[in-house]
Amino acid sequence: MTREQRRAKSTFERVSQHQGKEKTWRDQYGGMAHKIPVLVRQAGLAQTLAFVESRGKDPHRMLLADLAKTVELSKDALLKQSREAPLGEYLRLTREVLAVAQWYKRFAQSVLDVEAGAEE
Repeated sequence: MTREQRRAKSTFERVSQHQGKEKTWRDQYGGMAHKIPVLVRQAGLAQTLAFVESRGKDPHRMLLADLAKTVELSKDALLKQSREAPLGEYLRLTREVLAVAQWYKRFAQSVLDVEAGAEE
């Protein structure tokens, strides 16, 4: 199994668990999933993760926890590493989160039926 296949499988399993939740919840989860890749590119990994965590909504916290599990870290470890990692590790983590975030965005569309901007 390739790295991309592992990312896709893990993401699909996590996103699929949320199919039965109410539309507003799915819109918040999926809407943020659409934003994360753009936010990481614009503001950086640490700022993006801090922003998602600060939103304080359950769907956002769940997305952050799901994303962390997919990159094989706990939510707290992901947040800590994004703040404290040396430059090389920070860049590697950024690339990994961006790769995983693209899968969350895709599956938010296909599995949860959430389009960009649904959260607004």
